[in-house]
Amino acid sequence: MLITFHSDESADVIMFGDAAKALLGILGKDPQDSKGIVTVEQLPAAIERLHAAIEEDRARQTRQGDADEETAREQGQTGMAAPVGLAQRGWPLLEMLERSARAGVPVTWGS
Repeated sequence: MLITFHSDESADVIMFGDAAKALLGILGKDPQDSKGIVTVEQLPAAIERLHAAIEEDRARQTRQGDADEETAREQGQTGMAAPVGLAQRGWPLLEMLERSARAGVPVTWGS
């Protein structure tokens, strides 16, 4: 299942369901909702939560860095086969939320 995030201030962000649901939970929304809205009033808190989660994920990746890189090379999980973390998945949505907040428009999602 795909979930599309939409804002009048940005291009759509399309994600696989599991990744999108994880991000919705971080934003404080019910991941089981098939559609919904982050209102203009909710955007600052949602941005803060997502930014904190991205920074936490980056810090975790940095701490695990060298040991994980060696293991990944051994398992052939480098380059295009490397796993994608929360920081990579969340960044486009964070940019959408920030642009929407500056413009005063909500962000919606649906499948």
